[in-house]
Amino acid sequence: MKKIAVFTSGGDAPGMNACVRSVVRTSIYHGLEIFGIYYGYDGMIKGNIKKMQSHSVSNIIQRGGTILKSARSMEFMTKEGRQKAYDQLKSLGIEGVVAIGGDGTFTGAKVFSEEFGLPIIGCPGTIDNDIYGTDFTIGFDTAVNTALEAIDKIRDTAAAHDRIFFIEVMGRDSGYIAVECGIGGGAEFVMVPETKTSLDTVVKSLKNLRKTKTSSIVVVAEGDEEGSASEIMEKVKVKIKDDEKDFKVTTLGHIQRGGNPTARDRVLGSRCGMAAVEGLMAGHTNCMAGVVNGEVVYTPFSDCIGKDKPIKKDHLRLIEILSI
Repeated sequence: MKKIAVFTSGGDAPGMNACVRSVVRTSIYHGLEIFGIYYGYDGMIKGNIKKMQSHSVSNIIQRGGTILKSARSMEFMTKEGRQKAYDQLKSLGIEGVVAIGGDGTFTGAKVFSEEFGLPIIGCPGTIDNDIYGTDFTIGFDTAVNTALEAIDKIRDTAAAHDRIFFIEVMGRDSGYIAVECGIGGGAEFVMVPETKTSLDTVVKSLKNLRKTKTSSIVVVAEGDEEGSASEIMEKVKVKIKDDEKDFKVTTLGHIQRGGNPTARDRVLGSRCGMAAVEGLMAGHTNCMAGVVNGEVVYTPFSDCIGKDKPIKKDHLRLIEILSI
C-alpha cells in the first residue's frame, strides 16, 4: 500500500482535527502518500481530493471542527454515486481510506468497502459516544465539559431565584452526554432515551427535593421519549401547580460541538488516527480503530453499527443517590 486518503463525515466533533493530523503524519512517517478528501462522501464523488504534506496539518490539533469539512451526500447512498466515488479514488491510485465519523459514516464505509474491495478503517468521531467498540468517542469529552460549564453557570442563577431549570443537551439516540453532565453538574434528575421515565416520577422527585432544596436542575437528552426540554417543562409545570415556583428552559444546542478539544480528545484522536493507518498497512479492513480499557482494538463495522452501547446502570443510580 503506497497511497491512502482520509476524510471526515457526519456531525463535526472536537478532536477530529487531531485525528486528521495523526493520520497524515503517521502516513508520512511510514512513507505513504496521503490525500485529504474534502466534504466527506460528497467530496469523494466530486473529486475534491488534495495531496497533503506534514505542514498541511500544522497548528490544527487545538482547533475544533474539521479542516476537511463535512457534508451529507444523498448521491453516495446510490450504487451509481459510490461508483463515481470509487472511480475518483482509483484515478489517483488510492488504495485505502481512513473514515472519521460515526454510525452513518461507518454504514456507508461498510457498503463501499464490500462493493469494491477497498480497505477502509474508521475512527470514532462523534460527540454522542454511542459507537460500540470504543470506551469513548472523539469529541465526547469536550462536549461534556462544554455543557458542564454552562450547567454550572445556570445553577448559579437557579439558586439565586429558587428556580427549576430544564437543560437540554445533545443526544438524539444516546444519553451519554446527559448522564455525564448530570453526575458532574450535580443534577437532581436526568432524562435519557435509553430508559423510560414517567413524568409522575419526575414530579414526585422534584416535590420531595423541595423539602431540602430551593432550586433544581433537570438534564434532558434531546431524544427523550417525553419530548424536548420545553415540552417536558410544560407537562411538569401543570402537574406541580405551584405559582410560586419559577420554571425555566435552556437548550444548549450546537455549542456542544464547537470549541478547543480537551487533552483527552486530542490524545484519543491521535491514537485512533495512528492505529487506523497502521491497521491498513497490516491488512485490516472494514473495521474501526477504537480504544477499550486503554488498548487499541479493531472492531468490525457490522458490530459498531449493529450493537448497542448501553449506559451503565450504576451511573443512573449514582445520580439518584447524590441528588438528595
